[in-house]
Amino acid sequence: MKKIILILFVFVSCVSISQENQLKLDYATFEKFSALPLHCIPTEYPYKLGQVISSDEDLRSPRDLHPIFYGCFDWHSAVHGHWLLAKAKSKFPDSDLSKRITALFNKQFTTQKVKRELDYFGTKLNESFERTYGWAWLLKLHAELKALPENSTHKWSDKLQPLTDHIVKLYIDFLPKLLYPIRVGEHTNSAFGLSLALDYSRSVKNEKFESAIIERAKFFYLQDQHCPLSWEPSGYDFISPCLQEAELMSKVLPQSDFRSWLAGFLPQVFEGNFNLKPGKVADRTDGKLVHLDGLNFSRAWCFYTIAKKLPELRENFIQLGDTHLLASMNQVAESDYMGSHWLASFLIYALERREVLMN
Repeated sequence: MKKIILILFVFVSCVSISQENQLKLDYATFEKFSALPLHCIPTEYPYKLGQVISSDEDLRSPRDLHPIFYGCFDWHSAVHGHWLLAKAKSKFPDSDLSKRITALFNKQFTTQKVKRELDYFGTKLNESFERTYGWAWLLKLHAELKALPENSTHKWSDKLQPLTDHIVKLYIDFLPKLLYPIRVGEHTNSAFGLSLALDYSRSVKNEKFESAIIERAKFFYLQDQHCPLSWEPSGYDFISPCLQEAELMSKVLPQSDFRSWLAGFLPQVFEGNFNLKPGKVADRTDGKLVHLDGLNFSRAWCFYTIAKKLPELRENFIQLGDTHLLASMNQVAESDYMGSHWLASFLIYALERREVLMN
């Protein structure tokens, strides 16, 4: 009997170690998942335009409308695909992968191309283009480029700066007009956009922008209680409305205030038996249904970020985050284009949040 128990223990331990290795941001992981944006960034079609046309002259190709972000099916996926590659360069600057990314970035980030991207926002009917999901990812990309050692030579962030400045201005102008938060599980979710924008404002020390985000986050969410987590997920979710709001507020509030707020907002997470099952995907060729793989990754980054703020939740939240990651991470590489054009960025961002927590 003791031998059987010992064998089972060794088996469980080996599985745990194997899973832990899967969740590391090593070179093999970056090489595997960087292949997806490297493939889709120059792939112009299929592409989903988000423009409002005013005349026949507006009917142009994606490459003409968006000379940098014309691939990966849509603008925001192209943006966060570039972010994934910038993160790969940051982690492994002397690698062959980094050299390929440098060549791509030199081709992509030119003054002329950035101007044409900026011009797209210049008409009244398209000034809200990608609000606020694409805006937030653009800010995250800019911050990652700015932090790269090679950036001092290649000036990628400097070239992107006019578009970034415009997005910041759009954000600052828009936030006071948004009188109610958007609580959906897709692109327009207010908490997600505010979370990435807050990270950006702090990374570049833009205190005016940071204050505007914090003020709006508190205005939207500080009085919230009893978020209906049991209603999640909706069929097309790739963001958890409840957990993403909590993740944002963990960045906005001091630790003790956040603990009190979370106890009213999601009291069940403090219970010892708290659990949340990953979302299931029935058809990964369906661009909407495959969102649920992204939900598993975004839930994971929420669990990891919150756990860093509240150590008493750490053990359970790491387990929940890992369970969600493992539920979908093997479905990303070599998957249908409806998922592969964007899911790698979500996966890498979740793994990055895990690495921050574990270190």
